[in-house]
Amino acid sequence: MRATALIVVLMAPVLLLGGCGGSEEDDAQAAVCAARDDIAKEVEQLQSLTLTTATTSQVSDGLQAISDDLTTIQKSRDKLSDDRREEVDAANDAFADQMRELAGTIGRTVSVEGAATELETAMDQLATSYRDSFGEIDCS
Repeated sequence: MRATALIVVLMAPVLLLGGCGGSEEDDAQAAVCAARDDIAKEVEQLQSLTLTTATTSQVSDGLQAISDDLTTIQKSRDKLSDDRREEVDAANDAFADQMRELAGTIGRTVSVEGAATELETAMDQLATSYRDSFGEIDCS
């Protein structure tokens, strides 16, 4: 009997600490919010580029990072509550649609002036799309 009591006393802190980790839903929400924050950072960096400062690799690296974040969000969605999943799905779909649209239009201009305007417009549209989609997700 004393051995059982001793085991219970010794195991109690371990069991309590085991409960300190987040649930799958909390972990998924944290992953979604981290990806959302990274998308905001990437969009901001892309928006700050100009035709004279932008390199092809900067743009492609930024867009790839955003794509990776969208994949993280997509993988995490199944562990979210139904309401949260619907919110994240709507934001993800809207933003991904805008990304596809921009990918199809960037680079069609042949003049330098046209390309500068195109790049600025595309990045502004991306920033607006982010604010209207993922910017609406509450991560506080």
